[in-house]
Amino acid sequence: MGHRVLVVDDDPTVSDVVRRYLEQDGCEVRLAADGAAGLAAIAAHRPDLVVLDLMMPGINGLDVCRRIRRQLPDLPVIMLTALGEEADRVLGLEVGADDYMTKPFSPRELVLRIRSVLRRTTGPATGPAGLGRLVDAELAVDVARRVAELDGVPLSLTVREFDLLVFLMRHPGRAWSRADLLDKVWGWQFGDQSTVTVHVRRLREKIEKEPAEPRRICTVWGVGYRYDPLDQGGDR
Repeated sequence: MGHRVLVVDDDPTVSDVVRRYLEQDGCEVRLAADGAAGLAAIAAHRPDLVVLDLMMPGINGLDVCRRIRRQLPDLPVIMLTALGEEADRVLGLEVGADDYMTKPFSPRELVLRIRSVLRRTTGPATGPAGLGRLVDAELAVDVARRVAELDGVPLSLTVREFDLLVFLMRHPGRAWSRADLLDKVWGWQFGDQSTVTVHVRRLREKIEKEPAEPRRICTVWGVGYRYDPLDQGGDR
């Protein structure tokens, strides 16, 4: 792969195992033992992706993720959380993590998750995103360049937020369950469906004039979500 991955975790055993699996997959890996060291490594050696532990001494993973999102909104982040801490997983997604894995986890599964995210950010526009330009009134998305604008102002979208937006815009008027979206956008056959709920909420905050009363990403009660274009004649 040749991608640069930063692993930020205060557990040296976890860091070493992740490093070995990623290096076997062709990645260039740097390690940081705490949040402060992680932020310094990001500033000095811009990685292609960050694997970030949630619970660390000093600056914890949530605060690190918040700072990353303020400074580098398009830098992919995969959060590592303790098994069973659903509230922490949701909070990690709320502050901008693109994906998460619970400890203990399969290193091979983590490598697959990393590949999936990096394919979307550094490879050609394939899969659910496809190629082209999507326009819905004042919302415009250049899929190939992975740029979204609202009223001409660029939107700071995470990898998964962008992919979710493109997928929904490419399938207007159709209701999708959260399980469907996990499969189509995340590539997960199973997983925590609150992941979708959090990403929809974050996306609404960025593209809806009234996020509490969305006009584009509508809730279909008992099913999931549906994208209703404001401009029925927009290009796709």
